[in-house]
Formats: sequence, C-alpha cells, structure tokens
Amino acid sequence: MRVWVDLTAAAHPLVLRPVVERLRERGHDVELTTRQYGQTVGILERLGLEHMVIGSHGGGSTAGKARALAGRSAALARWARPRNFNLAIGHGSVDLAIVSKMLRIPSAQMQDYEHAGLQRQFAFRAARRVLAPDAIPVEAMRRAGAAERKLVRYPGLKEDYYLADFEPDNAVLGELALGGLGVESDRAHDDRVLVVVRPPPETSAYHANNTLYEGVLDRLGADHAAIAVMIPRTDHQAKSARARAEPSLVVPNRAIDAQSLIAYADLVVSAGGTMNREAVALGTPVYTIFSGKMGAVDERLIEAGLLHPLESPADLVLAKRTTPAGVQNPRDAGLLVDGMLEAAS
Repeated sequence: MRVWVDLTAAAHPLVLRPVVERLRERGHDVELTTRQYGQTVGILERLGLEHMVIGSHGGGSTAGKARALAGRSAALARWARPRNFNLAIGHGSVDLAIVSKMLRIPSAQMQDYEHAGLQRQFAFRAARRVLAPDAIPVEAMRRAGAAERKLVRYPGLKEDYYLADFEPDNAVLGELALGGLGVESDRAHDDRVLVVVRPPPETSAYHANNTLYEGVLDRLGADHAAIAVMIPRTDHQAKSARARAEPSLVVPNRAIDAQSLIAYADLVVSAGGTMNREAVALGTPVYTIFSGKMGAVDERLIEAGLLHPLESPADLVLAKRTTPAGVQNPRDAGLLVDGMLEAAS
C-alpha cells in the first residue's frame, strides 16, 4: 500500500514518527510532506525522516491562511496525483483533507482537541477514520465533525504512544550550553531550577489573547535560581525573547531534543497542548497557561492533579523536581496504525 503522511506543525513529526515506522515495518510505502512553519522542518531533519517541503504557513490572518491553504492544496494535488496513494494520514491537516477528497484517497486524521475550527471540521468530515483519545466524549467529536461511526477512540495520551520507546539524552543540556549557567548533566548535583517555557500558539485559530506569558518570563527572570529555556513556535517569538537580553533565558536557534530537555527539567510552563502532555507523560511537573477553550484531555489531567492551571505568575512554585525522568505510561503505536489502516479497507 502507498501511504501519504502530511505533517503541518512541529508536534506532528514526533506524533506520527512511530506510525510511519510501523507502516514501513509492515511493508507499506510511505512518503512524507510538510510545510515551512516554525521548527517543523528542523524536527524532521533531526529525526532523520525524509520529506518533501511544499508551501508555508499563512500567518495569523484569515486571508493569509486562506491564500496559503489554496496555494498549498493545489501544489500538493499536483505532487500527489501521479503517486497513486491508497491512504492519506494527517493530524488535523486541512490541506490533506482537501487533496484526498479531490483525488479520492481514503484518509485518516488524528486529533486530541475537540474545539476545532471550521477548517479542521472539514478535515474530520472528509476523513474515513478519526483517531481521538477516549477522554473526549463522542458527542464532542461529533460536533467537531467526526461522526461516531468513523471514530477510533484510544486510551491514554497520544504522547504515551510516540514516547513509548523514548530514552532521555542529557546531551541536550550541553548543546544549549546550560553548564555555564550552573545546570549539571547530573541534575541531582546542581541547585538550579530548570524551566522549559512554550509560548502561545499565536497564529492558531483557537488561540485567545494570553496575558500570562510575558509575566511568566518576568517571574523567571527575577528568580536567581531559575534557568529558563524558551522553545519558540515562530521566528518572531524567538527574536522577542532574545530581545529581553536576560542571561538566564535561553532561546535555541534550531530544533532541539525538546523531549529530553523536558525529562531533565524541573518544571514546564506551556501555553500549548502537546508540550503540557509531554511533560505529564514524562513525569515532569507542568503548569498550563493555555488561554483558549480547555479540551477534555487537559480537563482530565487537571482533575487528576497532573496538570496545573496557572492564574498568576506569582503562583509558580519554582522548586527542584523529586521524581526521576522517564516515560510514565508507554503504549504501543500499533493500535493507532490499525485504526488508520481501517480507513483504506
């Protein structure tokens, strides 16, 4: 079977890596596409996943997104048509939904956030199978465009699946030159509080104005024990953070092994979803400053005391972690592959 996988955001190469690997292990021919957006291409290169770059993100405006969607979808259709794919796989990829519908390619989509905008609703309606965590009620996914008959509901977090074989590598600490800031490769032997910060998804339709993010950076900069690594989504965010010129704020200039960094960190503060759940999956204390409508997955984690909503930067507890790094609930990605292959049957 010939399979096309479209990866449109930085988290998607990580999420779909084990799916791609297992499809290839089962003898399927898999090709990957992506777009120029944030660190997506850099992460694919770091993972060693061969890919084709087609198009770019349209920015935060509705008009810009519409132009980018139309242009990229047309280019993807030209690329995909002669390849005769039997299955298309995406993680809420609207471009893939349009092209798969146009070329009559059965498609499967993943999603773990039910408050999807109109474009993603189209992606779910176009798909034959939609994979979502069982924390999200069936009715909520129906409202998001995924009828119950096409749902594949999986247990746990998507992060439990793609981090199942993950082993933290402390080389990332040296790559970021954190030793010069007092962060030791053996974290038990330093007195620094290492914090990973993820800024808001400012170009996403589900993003609401976030008033906490800058305050969090101020709070971290004022604590002499805190060392913060901000992992930007966009070049604008990276430049803005560097302009603060705070010695204790590190901003990587390329894609890094963020999962290892999270595993060795004492705390994560994130305005997004995936990094929050990566922290939970790796047993790292985590605060959410997400300002959009909270999804069912995060609500369940909050109820379980695994994810902490932050109402004020002053509420941040900056302390060394007491739990060891490691995957908490590894799960077999073969379950996801089985669900996706149902779309082509």
